[in-house]
Amino acid sequence: MTTDRPIIVVGCPRSGTTMLQLMLHAHPRIAIPPETRFMLAAYWERRNFGDLSVAANRRALADWIIHRRETRFCDLGLDADDIAERITAGPGTLGSALGTVFQRYAARFGKPRWGDKRPAYLNNVDILLQLFPDAQFINIVRDGRDCVASLKEMSWHREDIYATIAAWSRAVDDARRAARRLGAAQWHEVRYEDLVADPHTVLAGMCAYLGEEYDPAMAQPSAVAGVAVPSFKTWHARTHTPVTTQRVQSWQTRLTAEEIALCEAALGSRLVSRGYELSGTVRPAPAELLRYGLTAAPQRFIPARRGLSRAANRLRGDDLAYLPGPIPPQRT
Repeated sequence: MTTDRPIIVVGCPRSGTTMLQLMLHAHPRIAIPPETRFMLAAYWERRNFGDLSVAANRRALADWIIHRRETRFCDLGLDADDIAERITAGPGTLGSALGTVFQRYAARFGKPRWGDKRPAYLNNVDILLQLFPDAQFINIVRDGRDCVASLKEMSWHREDIYATIAAWSRAVDDARRAARRLGAAQWHEVRYEDLVADPHTVLAGMCAYLGEEYDPAMAQPSAVAGVAVPSFKTWHARTHTPVTTQRVQSWQTRLTAEEIALCEAALGSRLVSRGYELSGTVRPAPAELLRYGLTAAPQRFIPARRGLSRAANRLRGDDLAYLPGPIPPQRT
């Protein structure tokens, strides 16, 4: 097997993307690094680096990736000089420069396949496809009520209950559009609840989609958490413990009756379509539904804006796609 297709893990925040990252990283042929923050930023700022067919411009991009604080390059355990030299000497596309970082991360573990994980990628699948046209996406879905309950408790989460509920709604809609566009060859979906209840079966199906042999080590992601989850991310403490169903339907005690009512009124059809049962709670007050509607309404225009962006890129003739280099040998 010599595939070099990137593996992109997506999902609504707090849906199990980090657990899934670790499960994939536990595979002997796959490496998924801690969450970074340079892929989307590099795409939006690509004009600032000029023509990447020029080596000096690729060097400037490499320095930006390495030294930009938000990138958290230090979490990858890579040699900065080596990465800078490889990007400078590599192909002149943005995807190739970005892919070099992830390929070298995989090489650090002697693995031939690489990928990335970030919940925000679910809202930006179009961008990822421009950079990595043959990428294989894995979307993890969790009960929206559990996602909302978990997000509420995060120290870094600043949104109110209405925006938090809307985020799950948008994630479901974005996933539907991506699934229709990409099909089974590039889009695979798992439910968090199924994954924690029967990890071996679900992961074996995921490996079949990836074209890889299933390895039972994937069902014990805590074994690699010390390597692939930075210690400062205390909100991922559960990744250091065995896989459990303990948090399934924890929304029943973590949300108030009013919050449950709003979640089910706003997300009802989406929850049911993903196999989640509604509690039958009373309908929320009209004022609550109005506030939610005003918060969620701007999202309806996002697909149209993305379509315009894709058309503009085609007209400009942007060449962003990753050009694979030699695949590092696997450690024995």
